[in-house]
Amino acid sequence: MENLARVEQVHDLYGPSGRAQVACSRCALGELCLPRKLSPEETQRFEQIVHRSRPIQPGEHLFRAGDSFQSIASVRTGCFKSYVIDQEGQEQVLGFYLPGEIIGLDAIHSHSHTANVVALDTSAVCGLTFESMSSMARQMPELQSEMFCIMSRRINELETIAGDLSADERIAMFLMSLSRRFASRGYSECEFILAMSRRDIASYLRLATETVSRVLARFQKAGILKVDRKQVSILNLEELQKLAGQA
Repeated sequence: MENLARVEQVHDLYGPSGRAQVACSRCALGELCLPRKLSPEETQRFEQIVHRSRPIQPGEHLFRAGDSFQSIASVRTGCFKSYVIDQEGQEQVLGFYLPGEIIGLDAIHSHSHTANVVALDTSAVCGLTFESMSSMARQMPELQSEMFCIMSRRINELETIAGDLSADERIAMFLMSLSRRFASRGYSECEFILAMSRRDIASYLRLATETVSRVLARFQKAGILKVDRKQVSILNLEELQKLAGQA
């Protein structure tokens, strides 16, 4: 019954009239989540399998761990986090998803989602069933290649965070990652809002919440950042890059 309820929830999320009203090729995020090098005909076919969700409210789950794998989603607006609950009942954050990024590829192997994915603010996604996606990928090598690239980037991110890094390095790398991701979406690389809490950031970086706050305060004192609650302004991008080992 629980699985049936989740199926109904997914149907309610997209709804029978959820097909995208704006073509992917004309969407502001088209270059980010639309597979590259598709011909106009292939792009049109791709657009036919994409459905846009209704607004997803903060705290509302897109997937839950154990849900059967039915679809993947591209973030259209807002921000999501993925997390699991460990054996001690504690939440462990695995990552954050910004507009243009793909959610749900973790479930391909096991055919069920391994993590929970929840909206951090009012959000929306464009969804497509994996069945239609994989069927099209068999006919379009570019689409399959793009999926492999997305999974490869995700593995690389997890391996980087798992490395033997100091708290300063971890936070600098996290901020530089956000800076690049926002810049690729046409936003400022030096000023952005943190949709995630300090606690979420600490969980993701495997640090204590107090450590995150102390490091941000130290970066601010050094003139590298200006932090006002959730608003972050990078004042010295070059220095932040050095701290992240990316000079």
